[in-house]
Amino acid sequence: MRLSTEQRLLIRDAAASTLGPTADVRLFGSRTQADAKGGDIDLFVELDGDASEVLEQELKFYAALQRALGEQRIDIVVHRRSMPLRPIDREAIEHGERI
Repeated sequence: MRLSTEQRLLIRDAAASTLGPTADVRLFGSRTQADAKGGDIDLFVELDGDASEVLEQELKFYAALQRALGEQRIDIVVHRRSMPLRPIDREAIEHGERI
């Protein structure tokens, strides 16, 4: 995982304050590959709730991440647990690393 300990803690704190205790947050994509360079921070989040609740949580999480980590490219993929898994969801679950 190519995130510093401080970055991981900041992401965990942002998730806890905006997404609630049942959220599952994983890093996926190039930042999970130790030999890769650069790359944005790709986060996969699984949440409970209806579409409007989940959207509000996602926006608050993104804002909290930008404040905590500074301006960085951060992509967030959200899966509502009540919905079927998409291919990107399966990829993140299978290859992602829990934060």
